[in-house]
Amino acid sequence: MEKFKPESFVETQIEELRKTIGNERALVAVSGGVDSVTCAVLTHKALGENLVCVILDDAFMRKREPEHVAEVLSKPPFNVPMKIVDVRERFLEAMKGLSDAEEKRKRFRETFYQVLGETAKKEGCRLLVQGTIRADIEETVGGVKTQHNVLEQMGINPMERFGFRVVEPLVTLYKSQVRMVARFLELPAEFSERQPFPGPGLSVRVVGEIRPDKLETVKKATAIVEGELAEHKPSQYFAVIIDDEEALLQPGFTHVRDCAARALNVPLRNVQVKIFRDRATGVKGGERRYGEIVGIKVQTMNERIHHVTLQNLIALQARIITENPAVARVFYAVKDVTEKK
Repeated sequence: MEKFKPESFVETQIEELRKTIGNERALVAVSGGVDSVTCAVLTHKALGENLVCVILDDAFMRKREPEHVAEVLSKPPFNVPMKIVDVRERFLEAMKGLSDAEEKRKRFRETFYQVLGETAKKEGCRLLVQGTIRADIEETVGGVKTQHNVLEQMGINPMERFGFRVVEPLVTLYKSQVRMVARFLELPAEFSERQPFPGPGLSVRVVGEIRPDKLETVKKATAIVEGELAEHKPSQYFAVIIDDEEALLQPGFTHVRDCAARALNVPLRNVQVKIFRDRATGVKGGERRYGEIVGIKVQTMNERIHHVTLQNLIALQARIITENPAVARVFYAVKDVTEKK
């Protein structure tokens, strides 16, 4: 296999973009992730002032993310003119009452492209340039999860539905290759090395129904988690928020509890299990699994939290999910807020 050369890719795509778009105006939406930022900077090199670059402030981005991304990209050496479009109320209204993560993704996609279609018409653009990558298509077509930026590959005609044609300069690349292109374009590490972030943003990290209080909490938690863990450079790390409500029917309760006691080698009486009402998406063997969320708390005889190694937690999670097909996610309590110091 020929080695990927980002410099050759950039040169070729600039030529292709100019050939495809010509003298027309085109719209690109930026979220702050490596795919969309790389796409915007690359396309701006090709089109210059004919590119309209927008950030849709949809209420589901990190705290102050729209302002920060716009500030960085609009200054030298990139000089990409940026517009922030405030559509928070519209997205919150569109997602109102939804609990299922997959339904949220589909509703987000519909609203996202409706807004982009209206913005494109207002700006006089018939073309939308977006940072869809190969993995987005593979995950959506393969049924792992719906990526909001996959349209034509799913039989959706964007010109008929939303009023624009889609151009995808990064569609042949995987994430690692996009990062190579980003580095070649001299994007700051905060963009080129940024961990994957879902297209629908924090809407899918608010498990269950989206409420303003949950959204605000997960935004604060996200800032803390990313600030504390970034230096360790894990592939992905994020915060989620779940309503503390148990499922009415818990057929797997006893089995999960027994499994946890055996895996951690602790008395059964010390293990507490909660199967939450809300459900979550997990992936096993490359296939999407939408299932139960299990919470486990193990206390010692003096009612202190039982601490275990990371390796033991990974083994516990794997065992529970393997032995209980209905379970998609496992959480373990590492601190009890009621515990006395």
